[in-house]
Amino acid sequence: MHPMHRRIALIPLLAAVALAGCAAPPPPPAPAPPPAPAAPPEPPPPLCDATGAQFAIGQPYTPELEAALRHRANAQVVRALKPGQPATMELNPTRLSVQLTARNRVKALGCG
Repeated sequence: MHPMHRRIALIPLLAAVALAGCAAPPPPPAPAPPPAPAAPPEPPPPLCDATGAQFAIGQPYTPELEAALRHRANAQVVRALKPGQPATMELNPTRLSVQLTARNRVKALGCG
């Protein structure tokens, strides 16, 4: 093959290489979606208020009365304490404590 023919044969190859260099670069990857917003924190449980439960003083302590006391005092937990019964001293602002007499009647109510 004559040297001139070699040069002519290289022209299409060089043109292809030059055009390949001019091709548009691939688009950048799509950005990752933003993270989902964190769930709002749970509101604190409502605080006990024994004011609405004072109606029970002197009444016999029953499961129905306990449910009514929980509702009226907005308490999460009701703790009934008989005379002389040991009780924990930790405070729980969502708990209604019911002090009972020896005859199982409500003597006093308080939150904590």
